[in-house]
Amino acid sequence: MTSFGPVTLEVPDPAAADAFYEAFGLTPYLNVSASDAPTTGFRGFALSLVVSQPGNVDAFIGAALDAGATTLKPATKGFWGYGGVVRTPDGTICKIATSNKKDTGPAARHIDQIALLLGVADVKASRRFYVDRGLAVAKSFGGKYVEFDTPSSAVTLALYPRRALAKDAGVSQEGTGSHRIVIGSDAGPFTDPDGFVWEAASV
Repeated sequence: MTSFGPVTLEVPDPAAADAFYEAFGLTPYLNVSASDAPTTGFRGFALSLVVSQPGNVDAFIGAALDAGATTLKPATKGFWGYGGVVRTPDGTICKIATSNKKDTGPAARHIDQIALLLGVADVKASRRFYVDRGLAVAKSFGGKYVEFDTPSSAVTLALYPRRALAKDAGVSQEGTGSHRIVIGSDAGPFTDPDGFVWEAASV
């Protein structure tokens, strides 16, 4: 099975980004590298943090805002649970959510699952592209969502329609230039149909 990871964010100031992700609690899941590649608007991806209760959502969002993030969607209750969206100082979009509507214990910054969500033009076509490169599908809902089986990685890889992902994040889908992210895999190097860059890496 093809490996997935690590995920590297390309940022203007790696030292500042390292400090932010350390304060936020994502250092074990991400690498950063220096880049001034031109980019505007929605960069086509988001990080999704799934936690166990609303208090944990608030704890992560509070830590992110204290470290310099901005709010895209305030944490609110929905029929699906409770969650909110922030944009980090380097521009990465992070969604923090839980399917539970009530706390069952003290708030803690513990992540149950973290996923890299790629916003793509054609979910079915991108699914075929990745399957052809050795990734195994764990969940698939037609052209709406695909999640890959990445047991050797701390981060899950999933595909969403670009428009739907932008709407979920609370931003316009418009964007140009670099995605400012590089994904490691033993199937790399390659660039996918939506311009996401993968590099050769061992997990």
